[in-house]
Amino acid sequence: MASHLGHTVPKDYSGADAYNKFNKPVEYKSTISKNINGTYNGISVQSSWEAQLEYLETEKIGKYPEHYYGRFNGTVIEEIWKVDSKDVLDILIPKLKRDYDRKTNPNSKHKDPRLSGSISKREIYKYGTQIL
Repeated sequence: MASHLGHTVPKDYSGADAYNKFNKPVEYKSTISKNINGTYNGISVQSSWEAQLEYLETEKIGKYPEHYYGRFNGTVIEEIWKVDSKDVLDILIPKLKRDYDRKTNPNSKHKDPRLSGSISKREIYKYGTQIL
């Protein structure tokens, strides 16, 4: 996706997936499924919902002004969509809040306490801009 979009890939494997033409960090989500989607998983749980929201907005999701979703058929990119981080946050925050409430419940039986949420094809098509 970085090559197709003209983005620069960082030399190390931490932080942003790539940088756009303005040298701003961007996030990539890709799938080989029949329908495009994006999954955000392994999100660290913070001590309160307020702290969680701050983390999501400044460190995890909102830190990347543009999120790109790609659907592949083998090595061929079938489609790419761009969604602004504000829209990604608007979509994911209610989902992550429900997951936060479930996983921070003292009676929770979840083996993995980290949060996860997904953006569907319908949401990507509604809020995104098609690039390819």
